Amino acid sequence: MFHIVVGHSNDPKSELAVEEVLQQCQTDLAEKIPQAGILFAAIDFDHLLILQKIYEIFPAIELIGGTTDGEISSVLEFQQDSITLMLFCADDIEIHAGIGCKASQDPITAAKQAIEQAKAKSTLEPQMCLTHPESLTTSGVSILEGLKLALGKNIPIFGGLAADQSRYENTYQFFNNQVFSDSIPVLLFSGNILFSHGVASGWHPIGNASQVTKVEKNIVYEIDGKPALDFYSHFLGTLEPSMEYPLAVFPQNSENFYMRAPIGYNQDTGSVTFFADIPHQAMVQMAVANGDAILAASKASFMTALNSYPGVEPSAVLFFSCVARRQLLGTKTLQEYQNTKDCLPNPIPACGFYSNGEIAPLNTADETEFHNETFVTLMLGTK
Repeated sequence: MFHIVVGHSNDPKSELAVEEVLQQCQTDLAEKIPQAGILFAAIDFDHLLILQKIYEIFPAIELIGGTTDGEISSVLEFQQDSITLMLFCADDIEIHAGIGCKASQDPITAAKQAIEQAKAKSTLEPQMCLTHPESLTTSGVSILEGLKLALGKNIPIFGGLAADQSRYENTYQFFNNQVFSDSIPVLLFSGNILFSHGVASGWHPIGNASQVTKVEKNIVYEIDGKPALDFYSHFLGTLEPSMEYPLAVFPQNSENFYMRAPIGYNQDTGSVTFFADIPHQAMVQMAVANGDAILAASKASFMTALNSYPGVEPSAVLFFSCVARRQLLGTKTLQEYQNTKDCLPNPIPACGFYSNGEIAPLNTADETEFHNETFVTLMLGTK
């Protein structure tokens, strides 16, 4: 048995919102006791009060989560300034939480701490990891590298980085009944878990492949031995680098790519700064898209996950989409979830959020990558 429920409230008062969410969940649980959960919440709520209320009802739950730039669920679809909670009940699946602190000082050690804490409570080897880590104090790529070192590169990792409604001041992460910053919370799943996923952005590469020849983490100085700004000028003319024109970055020996969105540039150095690190000598191409293609990506991501699901029917679905997608889509953002909900004959519990960076393998056989401007679908079920 794998029973999953979702609650969602857009009440602006923290106490009323969490009470509504818990009432929805308890009705659907029908007296089942959840062993784990994940909470997504807008930045202005009283997060400690919300967590304490959840623990009054479910004192043994293993819970993670964090703040967002928008929330998604099968209850209220796309919302801002809301909270949504997904709870997991399972007989033959183990789900355990861990957290690593001070990620900005040492993301590798913090990731190891989180994984070891969760693994210490499990009797089985993990098969999948969910995470909702810090995004502003350290590199998301470094956090992911730490998680892959601690888990092994063959264990898939899914999730999104915590956000703060594009203020870029401070994000919060949740672990059990506590609120953290600068941390890495994780949920490890083991046992008879089934899952599948899809990754799509809507952008497609144009032009010839080029090589990053000088870079410092997320600042690209040269592409093909010339200033990175010259690379952008070749395609955009007088237009400035912006999130509408990301780079498609190709892992070594792969035809698939992940996205890197520019956030600024320096005219004096000719450099372009991106939301996340880009490897030295990586092959890149300019990427373009229109609004329709960006919207269509949510359905493409969902259908990839559905068509590759290894069981009969998934029990629930999680979504991780990018704040840049929300900003570009504007009022059309609600269509991202709507594009997915009619793909199944029967509705299933769904939950998700808009993040400062997405985490998922490009394909089932690939190791996990860090993404920008991407829509990730994760389907869950049991054998």
